[in-house]
Amino acid sequence: MEEYGGGDFLSEAMGSGARVVVVEDRVEAPGAFALHLLLKRALAGGGAAALLALAQPFSHYDRVLRGAKGGAISDSFVRLYGDIQRAIDASRTGDNTGRFTLMIDDVSLLEVAAGGSVDDVLDFLHYCVTLTSEMNCSLVFLIHEDIYSSEEGVGVLLHLRYIADLVIRAAPLSTGLAADVHGQLSVVNKCTFREQRLKAQRIWNFHFRVKENGADFFYPGSRH
Repeated sequence: MEEYGGGDFLSEAMGSGARVVVVEDRVEAPGAFALHLLLKRALAGGGAAALLALAQPFSHYDRVLRGAKGGAISDSFVRLYGDIQRAIDASRTGDNTGRFTLMIDDVSLLEVAAGGSVDDVLDFLHYCVTLTSEMNCSLVFLIHEDIYSSEEGVGVLLHLRYIADLVIRAAPLSTGLAADVHGQLSVVNKCTFREQRLKAQRIWNFHFRVKENGADFFYPGSRH
């Protein structure tokens, strides 16, 4: 069992080359802890981050970061892309040339901001992906799998899985609730497979327990 941070199971599975990261969760197994880990990693390496904090007030992330430097951008859908570009340009002043990370919490509220237009959301996501090559950015999207599991909404979920280099999926335990285990985590790292030119995809599977300042990760059956 290890706590998240350097050297833990999750960090090893995630690697360091992903440009587009998708975090999927469900009501029974919220994935906010994975966003917290990814945000800390982005800032710890000397990079910068912008939060499209649709689901949480920025003070929520300020508490998580405990003083780390980051920024929040406007939640006006019409001006989002311009805001993001300006935030990236502002982060590149002086000697700060590290990677910029944009985190969207969460995709379902983008759809609300777009007046229910899935096409507008998909177009916006496409433009965001272009930033990974044009402006040396990384993207992190949180999506609630149970919202998009219906036939009408599955298109957004499938699209994000397709464009993602890394998929982190939090789900409830298949055996039901447990006092000291909060859910199971699956990680698919496409970057690893591309580098090794493998056709099959290996999936890392862990159990997790969320704590006040982090989370524990452990293999199924290894916790006593």
